[in-house]
Amino acid sequence: MDPQEIAAALRHPGARDLLDSATLLRLAYNGSDGLPRVIPIGFLWDGNQIVVCTAATAPKVAALSSHPEVALTIDVGDTPADAKALLIRGVATVEIIDGVPDEYVAASGKALHPDQVAEFERQARSFYDEMARIRIQPQWARFFDFGAGRLPRFLQRLADDV
Repeated sequence: MDPQEIAAALRHPGARDLLDSATLLRLAYNGSDGLPRVIPIGFLWDGNQIVVCTAATAPKVAALSSHPEVALTIDVGDTPADAKALLIRGVATVEIIDGVPDEYVAASGKALHPDQVAEFERQARSFYDEMARIRIQPQWARFFDFGAGRLPRFLQRLADDV
């Protein structure tokens, strides 16, 4: 996919809203056994990459180090009129860092009340000696807003034929 197309998809106001406000994404990757996995995980958008953090010993760390290709979705809406989804494919890089990454604390701020973030950070810093920071560089992206008629091409073709 052309880098300008990726950037345009990620700059769409609906996509930006999902990147900035959603607390979880679903990350798909191949496990160390070669079988696919999908996990919900908190994240932070840094303006260029998706950042997720986890324990350095988490199975996904070894798997992503060997097989860095990933796909993810950030989606909301319980009805067709409200359904929005941002789909991204990319490549993950894993970095083991001492302590707790700032991105981990910042991502928690999307889910916690501001008064709770300091206590969360204190607990995280007392729990983790090291963590894995996983950066996902988008190589493909699409934003769909079903209620606004922004549909996947195959659905748009079906709708046009009706």
